[in-house]
Amino acid sequence: MFRNFFKKSAFLVFSAMILFMMTGCSATTRDISPDEAIHYDEGYDFTDKKAIVSDLVESLLNKPPLVSRLDDRPVLIIYGVANRTSEHIETDGITDDLRQEILQSGKARFVNKVQRGNIQSESDYQYGGNVSAETRLQRARQVGAEYMLTGTLRSIKKKQPKQFRLTKKTLQYYSLTLELTDLQTGLIEWTDSTEIIRESSKPFIGW
Repeated sequence: MFRNFFKKSAFLVFSAMILFMMTGCSATTRDISPDEAIHYDEGYDFTDKKAIVSDLVESLLNKPPLVSRLDDRPVLIIYGVANRTSEHIETDGITDDLRQEILQSGKARFVNKVQRGNIQSESDYQYGGNVSAETRLQRARQVGAEYMLTGTLRSIKKKQPKQFRLTKKTLQYYSLTLELTDLQTGLIEWTDSTEIIRESSKPFIGW
């Protein structure tokens, strides 16, 4: 009798555990606002990209040489952001956002460096005999860039020294520096940087 009771109790406990695990492992989704700051750990994420881009674009648009060129829109070219961190970070997302925000401000224009190959291919096609002379593009009419925008993304990671404690803390530092160089003179006409410092605390035991 006690053996049957023990078996039934064990079966009920096992079934409850399986049901709990299945319920806990079920997937859920929710929509998140792009303006909502969410960090799952101390590492770089999309919230950081948005913050550092906004800070530097505001600085660039409100200081010389762009702020002094109210009568026209200078032509810029982006030569990328160098990743000097120990992480695999796609910095193309940073340059895309930089170009978009600056263009939307109406204070500058950009040479499309990424599409230069396609532009040349289309030019060759139009001059290959299939497009009428009246409608094909005119060569040697592209606009040259006046300024070059470049940048560097760096990071430093520090962990607490090993000693007895219930949690471990990590300090993560990121900095993005941008430079605007005058292509005619080679002079840096503007530079600025923005920083992110984040501390994370994790228990030694946990999921």
